[in-house]
Amino acid sequence: MEFEEIYKTYWQKIYRVCRGYVSDDDWAKDITQDTFIIVWNQLHTFRNESAISTWIYRIAVNNCLKQIEKQKRLPAGNFPEHITETVQIPIDNKIAFLYQCINELKEADRIIISLELEDIKQAEIASIVGISEINVRVKIHRIKEKLTEKFKSYERD
Repeated sequence: MEFEEIYKTYWQKIYRVCRGYVSDDDWAKDITQDTFIIVWNQLHTFRNESAISTWIYRIAVNNCLKQIEKQKRLPAGNFPEHITETVQIPIDNKIAFLYQCINELKEADRIIISLELEDIKQAEIASIVGISEINVRVKIHRIKEKLTEKFKSYERD
């Protein structure tokens, strides 16, 4: 698979996973771009031991974790303004609230539900996050219960 095809096929999916993992839209776009830079640089090392999507999602997950850890170590302060983004992704209020709710979950739960929302098979999610498929099913069920409760209170307000 050529890089350009990979980029076109997976950019939106990886962005949504990153967006579910971090609370800031611009930060998610940055992590997505960083992920594809890694994919570009490492594509020659892909050994077809798993689906290419699994490999890319693993890179994205590791990149999200790395960026979050790096952010924790940075001192608070004024950062330079971002360059105007060419890709605009409109987000309505319910989706924004969903991302907010996902962001309040534990790190492992955020990545699991983000991958589930991308219709990634539970076996593949298990492979990406390194837990059993049964554990993935249980976690998804519990996460959905938590999110459903939050949405019930959102719709009452």
